[in-house]
Amino acid sequence: MGGGGTPPNPAGAPGAPGSPGAPAVGAPGAAPRALLRLPPRALVGMVHVGALPGTPRAREPVAAIARRAAQEAATIVDAGFDAVIVENMHDVPYLARDVGPEIVAAMTAVAVAVRERVAAPIGVQVLAGANRAALAVALAAGCEFVRAEGFVFAGVADEGLLAEADAGPLLRYRRAIGAEAVAVVADILKKHTSHAIIGDLDIAGVARAAAFFGVDGVVVTGDATGSAVAVEDLAATRAAVELPLLVGSGATPESLAALFAHADGVIVGSAIKRSGRWEDAVDAERCAAFVAARASLPRR
Repeated sequence: MGGGGTPPNPAGAPGAPGSPGAPAVGAPGAAPRALLRLPPRALVGMVHVGALPGTPRAREPVAAIARRAAQEAATIVDAGFDAVIVENMHDVPYLARDVGPEIVAAMTAVAVAVRERVAAPIGVQVLAGANRAALAVALAAGCEFVRAEGFVFAGVADEGLLAEADAGPLLRYRRAIGAEAVAVVADILKKHTSHAIIGDLDIAGVARAAAFFGVDGVVVTGDATGSAVAVEDLAATRAAVELPLLVGSGATPESLAALFAHADGVIVGSAIKRSGRWEDAVDAERCAAFVAARASLPRR
């Protein structure tokens, strides 16, 4: 991803000028972006890692948590998904930005177990907004990307005030630890968050700011986990930036056609779980329903 020696992309390929992976127009001298290597109409499945040591709901040893995460990742990939993201979703209530070394160590163990089980690209997200921790985990475990929160601007989330944008510290940290090949995709308006503090900005403006600050891809979500994305938000974001664009919540097999009209990929969590609840285990039949729905779409 984006390292030296990568052959030039043919016209129309991800990262080629004018393609979704291309650097923003009008940014002379911009650093090369890490490439998010996902196929067109990518399906990305969420692996919601069990509660980790020190968190209120922790009950299991890390080895057991890692084994289950690896099995769920295999179920998702075997069904035909193109990538997975491992996320410490069960660590509620979340800490804002700074998590302890026990979380970084446990997430690294989980990511390594998933890496050993699946060959598909793996992303890492550490809640809430602990983007540098996620980057460290991804580098150690050989994962391809991280999903970041609070990359630009500020907001008031359920875990508290995210007062400072993380783009500057995060990308400097990526450079310092030699993780430039790990792509950073960012939620441009974090869900479970009030954005009144930047209420004079629309989603297109936030997306353009993220692109200017060097993000490798953007994620558009609904208001909360499992909430559908407004198609008009997707369309506005697509018109604003020439970056990989992912849907981050609320997708169903029935909505894929509308989502893929604008997005390059769809991240699915709740809808591939038994009973459609994020807390439940991954369900192979629900995963297969998404893959079948994508296969039924007209070819572009």
